[in-house]
Amino acid sequence: MMRRLIPRPALSLALFLLWATLTNAASLGTLLLGGLLALALPFIVLPFWPDVPRISRPRVALKFAARIAWDMLLANWAVARRVVGPVARLSPAFVEVPLDLRDPFAATVLSSIVSLTPGTVSIDVDRERWVLQLHALDAPDPDALIREIKRRYEAPIREIFSC
Repeated sequence: MMRRLIPRPALSLALFLLWATLTNAASLGTLLLGGLLALALPFIVLPFWPDVPRISRPRVALKFAARIAWDMLLANWAVARRVVGPVARLSPAFVEVPLDLRDPFAATVLSSIVSLTPGTVSIDVDRERWVLQLHALDAPDPDALIREIKRRYEAPIREIFSC
């Protein structure tokens, strides 16, 4: 009965907490709207997200989230320094990262993380060849970038989702 009313309780809770944090308002109306959205959105995404991703290693996931936040901070600083400096020093590149992941959700998570880190933008996850296509603002050694993405992001994602 409860699953029919709240099909994704963890998602609903996360959405509500995110709403409360982002709005930074504790008025009853704002919290009620957040609660309504937290209950309605899982129903809306249910047809597009039929399989619930299972986090098999929550501790690893928390450490990974901290790593991503740190990497975003460092990447923002590095991109700011590169953009302010001489543009001729930049080595932009399109890079294809061969994936060991075979789960579409996990590959999408990886793609999103790469896009969140300044200086790189995911273009596509080719699910026929299992390749992440991305653009890097400054990649003088594309092979090093590939190794870094696989080590820092893909490996922990594989561990977190057991895929």
